[in-house]
Amino acid sequence: MTYTLHFGDCIEAMRAMPENSVDSIVTDPPYGLSFMGKRWDYDVPSVEIWTECLRGLKPGGHLLAFAGTRTQHRMAVRIEDAGFEIRDMIAWVYGSGFPKSHNLGGDWQGWGTALKPALEPITVARKPFIGTVAGNVAEHGTGAINIDACRVEAIDAVKLAKHWDRVTTTDMRGGNFVGGRSGGVLRTTEASALGRWPANLVHDGSPAVLDQFPDAPGQQANASTSSEARKTQNAYGAMRRGRGAEPSADSSNAGLVGFRMKPGERRMDSGSAARFFYCAKASRADRNDGLSTVEHPAVSTGATMREREQADWPKRNGNHHPTVKPTDLMAYLLRLVTPIGGTTLDPFMGSGSTGKAAMREGFQFIGCELDPEYLAIAKARIEHELAKVTALREPPPEQQLSLFGC
Repeated sequence: MTYTLHFGDCIEAMRAMPENSVDSIVTDPPYGLSFMGKRWDYDVPSVEIWTECLRGLKPGGHLLAFAGTRTQHRMAVRIEDAGFEIRDMIAWVYGSGFPKSHNLGGDWQGWGTALKPALEPITVARKPFIGTVAGNVAEHGTGAINIDACRVEAIDAVKLAKHWDRVTTTDMRGGNFVGGRSGGVLRTTEASALGRWPANLVHDGSPAVLDQFPDAPGQQANASTSSEARKTQNAYGAMRRGRGAEPSADSSNAGLVGFRMKPGERRMDSGSAARFFYCAKASRADRNDGLSTVEHPAVSTGATMREREQADWPKRNGNHHPTVKPTDLMAYLLRLVTPIGGTTLDPFMGSGSTGKAAMREGFQFIGCELDPEYLAIAKARIEHELAKVTALREPPPEQQLSLFGC
């Protein structure tokens, strides 16, 4: 693995890069919200910046860019205007946001001006290419996403696999896919090892989120014809009684509902309906791994947004960047869109979470950062992660660091 850090304006650094030289771009750019009064967050990146991103990406290369809910439309439009194809939007949902609301009093007590933030959208875009996806992947290694590397652990996968006996990729939950590498049937061991198809939603696993996904046994099946059995089969209210009119009512189905199955066996697994990748916000340990820091945090648990804005973050040492993304999340996103051993670019590196994740996952990394303090933090975090990886691998990977003043 190698990494290269550019100090200065990202557009100047990207203009010096060869065309079609980067496999993916995973970045957390400015949201255009003037967050905590930071000058660098005055606007979303320009079309000109995204155009340079497009030039540097290989044909079919993916761009994943975080955004704020209020300015996601501007971010996506500028990315599209630069020539990218918008493919999807991933929602990162969390339960630990702080509402920044002006609360009214008097006759308007109980009214405010903002909702509690609980979601950050991630634009999924791809550089256009000529020909087929298969042909582009064969030539450039880009154009597809790595489904198997990002599958979600299946619940009762062995039981689930036993019900499959034809080539299909869908089960009866809608959105939960267990098909194999070529869309074929998974055998028991394959289902256990691979898990469910990744979704365009990631959440933090917090109680506030999980409470919205209760255990739901029998959720998608009609209830039993037995009144006693129905008492334990209802979820989200009473279900329609009986299956008398269904093709599978009295025998294994011949394919009218998508695959052969025994009567009533629709759900085929157990547990919560929240079958998505979990990732919480960055912990203090994750933020400061590889950095010197003081014992006490800059703000106390439950601090208000204003207290957070006014806290002296640099004084506590460690990572005082205000919008650090969790390494686990960045690693997941990198795996999704970067070919094995490929090169990823982050034009808005900040404190280096993407670079840290790239070292962990075995990718080459290029990062750009305007602020010298954040650049130093990023360098320390990336080097620390690389050292941990190096200690586990032989021969040690090559390390490269280039600082270019722009």
